[in-house]
Amino acid sequence: QVQLVESGGGVAQAGGSLRLSCAASGRDFSNYAVGWFRQAPGKEREFVAAISWSVDITYYADSVKGRFTISRDNAKNTVYLQMNSLKPEDTAVYYCAADFRVGWRPSEYDYWGQGTQVTVSS
Repeated sequence: QVQLVESGGGVAQAGGSLRLSCAASGRDFSNYAVGWFRQAPGKEREFVAAISWSVDITYYADSVKGRFTISRDNAKNTVYLQMNSLKPEDTAVYYCAADFRVGWRPSEYDYWGQGTQVTVSS
């Protein structure tokens, strides 16, 4: 079992930055891949980024590639999402999720946090 808690959301201006954190509790967190997803009002939850459990291979949606960076600190049981050059279309609730393998669909993850709101003003 893994419990996930996101933090770091808030309001930023377009072009600004925010860093989200996903803190995990439970055993053997370093064995889990972690993904970030987001959901805007009226839209489906979509993949943003993911990081593997072993050699820190990272994956990004085309819409955030070059602007967002996912990283993990297993000693702190935390995964981060550094978001730079924010755009109004990045506005959404951001969720972190964990499972044994990297996936690109929400259904591929068993463990979820409660989400944190990110709002980007133009």
